[in-house]
Amino acid sequence: MSKITTLKVGDQHVKIEDGELVGYQVSGHEFMHQKGNPGWRSVDTEMFPLIGPTSEADFKVKTPKGFAIQDQHGLLREMKYKIVENTDSKAVFVKKYTANTTVLNSKYPAKSTAEKLAWPYDFEFVKTFELIDGALNVSFTISGEEGMPFMLGYHPAFMLHTKNAIISAGKQNITIPEVMAVGSRALQIPNIDVVTLKDEHTLQITSEGFSHFMLWTEVPNMVCIEPITFYPYAVSQDNLAEGFMVLKNEPMLFKVKLKPLP
Repeated sequence: MSKITTLKVGDQHVKIEDGELVGYQVSGHEFMHQKGNPGWRSVDTEMFPLIGPTSEADFKVKTPKGFAIQDQHGLLREMKYKIVENTDSKAVFVKKYTANTTVLNSKYPAKSTAEKLAWPYDFEFVKTFELIDGALNVSFTISGEEGMPFMLGYHPAFMLHTKNAIISAGKQNITIPEVMAVGSRALQIPNIDVVTLKDEHTLQITSEGFSHFMLWTEVPNMVCIEPITFYPYAVSQDNLAEGFMVLKNEPMLFKVKLKPLP
């Protein structure tokens, strides 16, 4: 059974299903893509410890401890969250992983030949939702073995209410057809930490600790606006390790703020 967690502050309502953000309504306006609508079977997920596909590299990625078996966007998404805190305005979820534990790959066998995934490092991944100052803050805290390589991407999908939505990033104004034209690779927006979705209502997405964004959709009714530490299509799949950050001897914090604008 799925566990639903709700947050409410003023006219902001958040709905979380087993750690997945499935609803963010402000004054009755829903910003998040809804399961069952065309486009994607999820609403949000995390890409960790790597971003991007691995099939062309035989599902292997190089680490200082040898090759790890990983499918697209890593194994974190195959693990279940445990809720550890819940108030009216805040919810905290945790995933813990023990090095070299095998995790079944839900894409096998229909979409992948990799039945089991594994990672040679221990880690703890904490996802926190908090309503504060008229915005929804989503933060990620990563802790584990010093020297562990990783990438992190946050993959939320937003509902589009009009046919002429614009994604504004710096001096760029990007249309949904332009995002769709790029296809599965996703459209990179490099070296930026603020992106604004201008639709029936306007939503500003601000990131901290990430370096770039990428945009993805294959349908006109939703768009994924994804903060990422590395754009995986910048290298061949055999060289994905070039995009790794390294975990330090203290937890590393990454933040995303979803803020509706007037």
